[in-house]
Amino acid sequence: MKVSLLLLVLLWEAESQPALRPNFVLLMADDLGVGDLGCYGNKTLRTPNIDTLASGGVKLTQHLAASPLCTPSRASFMTGRYPIRLGMAALTRMGVYLFTASSGGLPTSEVTFARLLRDQGYSTALIGKWHLGINCHNTTDFCHHPLRHGFDYFYGLPTTNLRDCKSGEGTVFSTAYRELVFFPLQLIGVTMFTLAMLRFLRLILVPVGVFIILFLLAGLILILFLCFLHYFRPLNCFLMQNYEISQQPMSFDNLTQRLTLEATGFIRRNAEKPFLLFLSYVHVHTALFSSKDFTNKSRHGLYGDAVEEMDWSVGQVLNVLDELGLANNTLVYFTSDQGAHVEEVTSKGEMHGGSNGIYKGGKGNNWEGGIRIPGILRWPRVIQAGLETDEPTSNMDVFPTIAKLAGAPLPPDRVIDGRDLMPLIQGKSQHSDHEFLFHYCNAYLNAVRWYPPNSKSIWKMLYFTPKFNPEGANGCFSTHVCFCFGNYITHHDPPLLFDLSRDPRERSPLTPATEPRFHEILRTMQEVADNHTRSLREVPNQLSAWNVLWKPWLQLCCPSPSSSLSCQCDREKQGQRMSN
Repeated sequence: MKVSLLLLVLLWEAESQPALRPNFVLLMADDLGVGDLGCYGNKTLRTPNIDTLASGGVKLTQHLAASPLCTPSRASFMTGRYPIRLGMAALTRMGVYLFTASSGGLPTSEVTFARLLRDQGYSTALIGKWHLGINCHNTTDFCHHPLRHGFDYFYGLPTTNLRDCKSGEGTVFSTAYRELVFFPLQLIGVTMFTLAMLRFLRLILVPVGVFIILFLLAGLILILFLCFLHYFRPLNCFLMQNYEISQQPMSFDNLTQRLTLEATGFIRRNAEKPFLLFLSYVHVHTALFSSKDFTNKSRHGLYGDAVEEMDWSVGQVLNVLDELGLANNTLVYFTSDQGAHVEEVTSKGEMHGGSNGIYKGGKGNNWEGGIRIPGILRWPRVIQAGLETDEPTSNMDVFPTIAKLAGAPLPPDRVIDGRDLMPLIQGKSQHSDHEFLFHYCNAYLNAVRWYPPNSKSIWKMLYFTPKFNPEGANGCFSTHVCFCFGNYITHHDPPLLFDLSRDPRERSPLTPATEPRFHEILRTMQEVADNHTRSLREVPNQLSAWNVLWKPWLQLCCPSPSSSLSCQCDREKQGQRMSN
């Protein structure tokens, strides 16, 4: 009997211990604000599954995106490195990819956590949004594709969701239309009218050929504009499975359900071996959508419907882990790629952006609202349930954390800016390993954060800030998102200085009169910033004007039997798509 009891105790202990190499489920929302979740203080949006995830693990309340924009933030998340080190930081307005036929993307020389884990025998999958490039030189090289970066399986959007992807939801190109179409057409019209009047009054002899040329130029601009309107959606808004297009253009009907089914299917297929699943949601980036089960069910219109549908999806993933007995051996992480897009307001005045809580600003700028993101980690029996920490952490920290837990050595030939989170979230360390963090607005160093040892103060120094408009607003509404240079910003000399531990809303910049160590603090932070800048190596700019430009020879197209120019197919509806 004693032997039997001993065996039972040993068996119970073995089942209670987590796997030496856990599974990983990484859940990332798109443009979700830190104030949109119940566990972060929202009282009106229903997010019970994400709230349960938080109560079962640790909640990071000063979790920071490496960039306030999608593409660079996701690149840093995948590699544990600042975007500027990867060449994923723009010098121009366009800090993300808008076309699938762009030639830029995450360089093949970069090492992602998926590649590290695949080398350790993990099955890896990306379901949902990628937004880090596809091709370099032709339609078959797939140099930036997820499968070239360590993922065994990919199903989702190669680029991103945009308003232009859904009929009737407006456009992100309104400024471009105004500057490249409407203004030139007006200029040509005024020129033709003026020349015609001068010719009629016989004040100047204007050859007829001039009018023909101007007329043809106006016609060309108009034709190109109409072609863009007609073809943008099918050419850029489509779904892929591995290297094949599965639906072009993408349908929003039950899209979240399809992504969720893919995610849970991957877990089921790999339940007997270690796996990494990155479920990168399309929610809640505009264009907003939801299935009929969630439409008009929330208290916050289309945005609330989308948040609550995403929460349902999180619940489905967690349920499958419980069903298969994998929950105790799986580290689950939930976050957003950056803060909520506060300027997302429709022409009818409907708010399609989220809440950043008490924090100033939002997506596209480095006020706290643009970079504070949800950070939730759950690993039963390893991470204490109900823990909360306000220590500074970064989405870059996921890379070294996963690598260490999986037994994968970090690449020795490059700087890794992330830090292992486990000592902090297990309570073995009470202080963040990030003494300094650097906040970039595209390729421009915008702010420095300093958390001195043995101090409660968190200093933040800003070199420049965006010019919010209209006056008194909490965003750059005239341009739809804030820009990082020129007349769009205000430079500060000396830089603005805040103590976020006392002023998290960033309302009252410190001065020598209010902070005796003002100049000393700025001097220390500037020295560290200079050292950081010297550590950067020159790399090709993946977000240069050339690399973000649409290139017809890189355009992926699913040919239709009726017309090779239509770029339309629906293998999902036809049941032709194969599950891996």
